[in-house]
Amino acid sequence: MPVDFYWRMAMEGDQPSLRRKGIVSRGGFTPGAVGGLAPGLRNGKLDGYSHVDYLAEVAKATEASGFVGALLPSFPHTDDPWAAAAALARETSTYRFMIAFQPGFLHPVQAARMTASLQLATGGRTVYNVISGGGGPQQLWWGDKVEHDDRYVRTSEFLDVLRGVWYATDHSYDHEGRFYRVRGGGLPPALAGQPFPEIFFTGSSKAAIAAAGRHADYYLSWLEPLSSLAAKFEQVREHSAGIGRSPKFAVRLDVLARETEEEAWQEVERGWVRPGPAATPAYVGLGDSVGWQRGQDLGSGGNGSRGGYRALEISPNVWGGFHVLRAGPAFGLVGDYRQVAARLDELIALGADAFVLGGVPHLEEAYRVGAHVLPLLRGAAVR
Repeated sequence: MPVDFYWRMAMEGDQPSLRRKGIVSRGGFTPGAVGGLAPGLRNGKLDGYSHVDYLAEVAKATEASGFVGALLPSFPHTDDPWAAAAALARETSTYRFMIAFQPGFLHPVQAARMTASLQLATGGRTVYNVISGGGGPQQLWWGDKVEHDDRYVRTSEFLDVLRGVWYATDHSYDHEGRFYRVRGGGLPPALAGQPFPEIFFTGSSKAAIAAAGRHADYYLSWLEPLSSLAAKFEQVREHSAGIGRSPKFAVRLDVLARETEEEAWQEVERGWVRPGPAATPAYVGLGDSVGWQRGQDLGSGGNGSRGGYRALEISPNVWGGFHVLRAGPAFGLVGDYRQVAARLDELIALGADAFVLGGVPHLEEAYRVGAHVLPLLRGAAVR
């Protein structure tokens, strides 16, 4: 069965390499940075090459390199992924846009209309990454005070309403719920009949898995040690089977692959020893995200501060120190091209039907992974 490979779009801006942790010089919102790219200074003036221009380059590079689309993350320090998807759609032909969003920040009726508009404009290339929020300061930035488990209850109701509006005929959909009320819901005739987006659903708590069991086409998890990931997948399967559903699985991870394993680890070492600001934003880890905490707990078996960066290699090529070198989750793959392909094949054998890969810098690493890693996969055909 074909496996879908997505790339992660650097909505927050891109580091020039893992060696320069915490320094954004590509895209993002750092105008006027000397030597920066998108935007950059040339002869003391902004050169006119914008953040979205850089994102377009990454989108075209990954489409040409064999990726089916990109995840467009959403944080307080990024632009809006809905708007970015609309801007980038014209730069590509078949590329899918996996839009990350939190139910609760827009009404499901408006979400249905926005999505149907994008589906019509792009020929059905919209995909959902539904997240329910990590709590803490970031959640309050959005003005959202709903507690952890209730956010997943809201997410389930949101998706119920969105589907109801999507498939309604003659504006016949009514809903009376805890979070939403709709009377005569439905899409205008010009937008009706578009394909409903695939749903990638994230979250590691019991509440998240319960909601994913009802709604997910793909249960999306950050990379973890394979035994831990297998147990999580089994938990989702058991819950979904109880309600007559069978979701697919997807894994989000970064890749650092080189011609030789030694070259790959040398790249890690250069970033590890180089002084610089902390890569992880201050709000990460201060909320109630179970998935984030799992990553920190699972990575604590190797103590990087005492044993060096290689102490965070918790199994062959699975390294738990990426969050030190760039903002984001801890676990990813480090090794030569064949080793990284072999680990991806193991994840496919474990049940992964799709991947969201990333690398720093996103443009060059997309070409590298597409040219040297994806062709080596044996577990399934890459679509």
